[in-house]
Amino acid sequence: MKILKVLIFLFPLMILSQEDLLDEIDTNDSSDYEQAAFKGLKIVNFESTKMVSQKQLFFVVSHRFGSIKTGIEDFFGLDQAVTRLNFIYGISDGINIGVSRSSFQKTYEASLKLRLLRQKQGGSPFTVVLFNSVLLNTALEEEVLPGLEFENRLSYSTQALISRKVNKNLSLQLAPTFFHDNLVALDEQENSQFAIGIGGRHKLTKRWSINIDYGLHLNRASGSPFQNPLSIGFDLETGGHVFQLHFTNAQPMNVNTFLGQATGDWGTGDIFFGFNLSRVF
Repeated sequence: MKILKVLIFLFPLMILSQEDLLDEIDTNDSSDYEQAAFKGLKIVNFESTKMVSQKQLFFVVSHRFGSIKTGIEDFFGLDQAVTRLNFIYGISDGINIGVSRSSFQKTYEASLKLRLLRQKQGGSPFTVVLFNSVLLNTALEEEVLPGLEFENRLSYSTQALISRKVNKNLSLQLAPTFFHDNLVALDEQENSQFAIGIGGRHKLTKRWSINIDYGLHLNRASGSPFQNPLSIGFDLETGGHVFQLHFTNAQPMNVNTFLGQATGDWGTGDIFFGFNLSRVF
C-alpha cells in the first residue's frame, strides 16, 4: 500500500560556472531556454532547479546558528551552531552529483540531481528536476540503542522540483517530496513520509533577491513536537559566488531532517539565523 501511495504521488510529476554568475541572470541563450529561475542551488532549505554546469565544481558552506530566542546567554545562537559542507559536481549540464557532511547528527549525504525538462519559449512551461539523496547518520550509538544495525542509520529522499520563471523578477517552485527514515525519532511516526514544498524568489535589484520556502508535512504523527519548516532569506550575488542570508525554524539542513525534525516556532521567536555560501571552481 505504501508503494502504491508513492507511485500515485510521483506519477503526475514524471509526465509532466560561468565566468561570472551575473551573466546568467535574466538572459536567454540562442535556444530560447529560460535562464536562472534561481541564483542559488537552494531557495533557502529546499533545493532549487538550478544545476551545476558540466565539469564545474560547487563548494557550498551552510551554517545555522542556534535559536536567537536564547538571547545573550548563547550570544543569540552563536554557541549552538550547525554546519554543513557540500560539494556538487556537474557530470553534464543536466546531471549533478554531490557529497556532504553535516554536524547535525554527524550526517553524511550522497545526492543525484537530474534535469528532465527545461523551461523554453514555445516549449515546456516548466523546468522539472529530480533530486535524490541517501543519508548516513553516524551519531547513533549502540550503547544507547542495543541491536543497532547499519541500515538503521540510513535515510532516503526523492523530490520533484517544478519551477517556472514567471517574469524577469519572479520565480516560483513546487517540490512534492517523499522521504523515508529507517529509524524514526517517534514510535508513532511512519517511516515513509510525504511533504509538499513551496518556494519562490523575487528580485529586488540586479544583485539582491528575497527568497521564501515552506514545507507542508502530509503525514506527521499526531502529537509530534516537530514543525513545518518556514524560511525567509535574501540572496546576494557577487561575481563568482552567491551569498544567502536567512531566518528559518529548521536548524538541520538535509531533506529528511529539515522536513522531519524542525523544532523552531516562528510564533514564539524560536528561529535560527544562517547562511549558505557557494563558490564555483
